[in-house]
Amino acid sequence: MKRSNYITRQGWDRLDKELKYLWKEERPLITKSVSEAAAQGDRSENAEYIYGKRRLREIDRRVRFLVKRTEDLTIVYYDPKQEGKVYFGAWVTLINEDDKEVTYRIVGPDEWDVKKGEISLDSPMARALIGKRVDDEVVVQTPEGERVFDIVKIWYK
Repeated sequence: MKRSNYITRQGWDRLDKELKYLWKEERPLITKSVSEAAAQGDRSENAEYIYGKRRLREIDRRVRFLVKRTEDLTIVYYDPKQEGKVYFGAWVTLINEDDKEVTYRIVGPDEWDVKKGEISLDSPMARALIGKRVDDEVVVQTPEGERVFDIVKIWYK
């Protein structure tokens, strides 16, 4: 399944911060470390050299991904016309069949974090919520079967 190309401003800032950190701080440190390890002689049994080269490849791979991905992303800003309905960037409080309350924020696939209550726009829950209003019933297909939720509150920060 193709990932959405939407991201919140906060998500964009996190990716940009990671990219700058990797490129301007971590990579130069690892490069220096590898150079120093290489100067010690035999590289075939030099763990610091081998680890450093491996870490450089990981950093370069992540940097290439971040550069390419950020070119494709569109930052979505809040629009007052969204009030009252669930759209990208919304915080939504739901009550399930067991009267348990949960709160989610709908964000892009590059920034979701369930621990923070952020779910991807591409997730079944988010797709079921888009366009709904307070007091609407939402049916979500989960691995355990169908789950029913009622929307209690919608807000945008």
